[in-house]
Amino acid sequence: MSHTRKPRPSGWPAPAVASPLATERLPALYAGLRWVVHPILRRLFDFQVSGHEHLPAQGPFIVAANHANYLDGVVLGAALPMRIVFLVMPRVYRATPLHPYFHDHVGSIPISLARPDPGAIRRALRVLDEGGVLGIFPEGPSSRHGRLARGQPGVALVALRSGVPVVPAAITGTFQALAARRGYIPRRVPLRVRFGPPLRFARYSRHPLTQRLRADVTGCIMEEIATLLVDDRPLAAPTGVPR
Repeated sequence: MSHTRKPRPSGWPAPAVASPLATERLPALYAGLRWVVHPILRRLFDFQVSGHEHLPAQGPFIVAANHANYLDGVVLGAALPMRIVFLVMPRVYRATPLHPYFHDHVGSIPISLARPDPGAIRRALRVLDEGGVLGIFPEGPSSRHGRLARGQPGVALVALRSGVPVVPAAITGTFQALAARRGYIPRRVPLRVRFGPPLRFARYSRHPLTQRLRADVTGCIMEEIATLLVDDRPLAAPTGVPR
């Protein structure tokens, strides 16, 4: 059966080269939502994305971004021209009776922050092994104050074990859209996503995954996210991990 590809919405650049990441057939629910959400974000929230040139044209990679609330996943998914699979906390995965169905359909991976979760890490690595894009919010829980918090070492563990590039991303406007807001209807404020140059830690993949190494890699990633944010809040400088 032949399949006619729909035109790319305005604001999504074509990939630099043919890439399995940009041409894969998306799950129906994922594809349907993004074709609805992207125009809404552009028209009602002046949605803008910069730094597309920093996204690898092909091959697996991780996108690591700051986290304010549920809108972050929405805008980050809309900002990328290819599918992204998110690591999500159990309370997000089970937020309503319909959430597990949604997350299973789009491929989200629930991961526990209360204890080690090797099963979730294996699933995340499998996504990357298959050439996919993995979305991680290193801070873990969403922010209650809208400021960047320190990252947790899970992002470093996945980056070091996979050896794939980590693209830092800054999301702005989502906290203001829902601050002191009852319910899930956001204010109409400008929403922005900015991607930075990819960070590469493959040289450390064969090193012992010590607590110090994971902390240094996490700190390096978080510092890049902080640099990209409009209201940059410097973090403690990481040590031992050159860029």
